[in-house]
Amino acid sequence: MHVLIKDGQNFIGYEYREISAEQSKASLYLDGYLCFGWVPDGNMQPTRAMGRMTIRLKRDRKIVNKAELTRLQRHFDACMGAIAALEQSSTQYATMWAIGIGIVGTFFLAGSVFAVTATPPHIWLCAMLGVPGLLGWILPYFVFVKQSQHRLEEIVPLIEQKYDEIYEICAKGSNLLL
Repeated sequence: MHVLIKDGQNFIGYEYREISAEQSKASLYLDGYLCFGWVPDGNMQPTRAMGRMTIRLKRDRKIVNKAELTRLQRHFDACMGAIAALEQSSTQYATMWAIGIGIVGTFFLAGSVFAVTATPPHIWLCAMLGVPGLLGWILPYFVFVKQSQHRLEEIVPLIEQKYDEIYEICAKGSNLLL
């Protein structure tokens, strides 16, 4: 039989937060949020679905320096969002180029088909339009690889800057908890 003590001395009010992150970044989120006073909620286990992980956290509502910790936490979230956007941008530009070249190649192949199916077939026009059309279907892969590598070289220093900024934010938050 359990005895309830109603003296109010042991009660801690918590605020709760649920974050969803890529599995590769889940540890970074958890480490970062620990610096802002959040701890994993032992009552709820993290869940994984489609390459993402949902982490449930809790924090004492009466934590010291709560306003500053919340400000730092928002800055942390903004930096993580910027990193995700930068990583995604590495392939967006390359994808646009590859799709554009593929569409132009498709137009050339369509012209080639129309040339060969014309009432007197124009074989020379079919061959002349077919070559750039086939190149327009082969080149997008190589353009995508080249453009994404070039963009990745541009954004790696920016991503590293954001990680450095995150580490400074976490250090400030950790110092506020002491």
